[in-house]
Amino acid sequence: MKRAAMLIVLLWCAMASGMVRVVTTLPELADFTRQIGGDKVKVDFIVRGDQNPHFVEVKPSYMMKLKSADVFLTIGMDLEMWAPQIVDGSRNSSLSVVDLSQAINKLEVPARVDASLGDVHRFGNPHYWLDPRNVRPMMEEIVEALAKVSPGDEGLFRANANAYLKNLDTRIAGWEQTMKPFAGKKVVTFHKSWTYFASWLKLDVAGEVEPKPGIAPSPSHTVEIIDLVRSAGVKAIIVEPFYDLAAPDQIGRATGAKVLQLPTSIGGVDQATDYIALIDYDVRTLAEALR
Repeated sequence: MKRAAMLIVLLWCAMASGMVRVVTTLPELADFTRQIGGDKVKVDFIVRGDQNPHFVEVKPSYMMKLKSADVFLTIGMDLEMWAPQIVDGSRNSSLSVVDLSQAINKLEVPARVDASLGDVHRFGNPHYWLDPRNVRPMMEEIVEALAKVSPGDEGLFRANANAYLKNLDTRIAGWEQTMKPFAGKKVVTFHKSWTYFASWLKLDVAGEVEPKPGIAPSPSHTVEIIDLVRSAGVKAIIVEPFYDLAAPDQIGRATGAKVLQLPTSIGGVDQATDYIALIDYDVRTLAEALR
């Protein structure tokens, strides 16, 4: 029995040795990589969909993930401030660290950054993956990263990416049609995670439950948001699953606005099983609340 188990392990190692070994920060990036690489890649990720990607406790197991990896894919723009520590701890001198934000049209780039402004990102808002139109430049970066490790498979990688993007374009058109009646509608969000999503769908983010990014809601600010929701006719308050619902629920009770827990990542809710399912869930749930 032990001999059979050893043979299985050796066979798996032999099969895996020809793969491009990729670790990603977010599960979305792992999904894109699997779509592009198929059985030519072995993929793992670090942040679960129900975790806040800004704040991740660095663990030795994360360093071990990177120790044998060829490529490490990140969102960049200082979303994963914890990532350099993991890279350094992996002691993997051949690791290719890829920032997928290079070709992104960045929103909310601050004129200045200091502690008084809260958790403001110096390179702009990093939540760009929530606009599915940004998947195309992200996938181009992934294709190039995989092809550097396995140049003989570049044609396959590009063909797989193009097939996925063709399907995604069809889905984007459907989501835009679903949300078209709600263009210009005002929403309130907990954190500034939804800037790209709102820009894509022509929604107006009237305010945030946080008084400043990364700062917990205060009683006085909550009262201000209650007044805003009432005066602006806001129907939906969007909250990521990893944030405390106390302040959003208080606002919802006082105004009648619906509190929606919308995931920003795969696995944030059970229905968000891949990237397309993630965006589909967020669009359908929000559209229902805005009717």
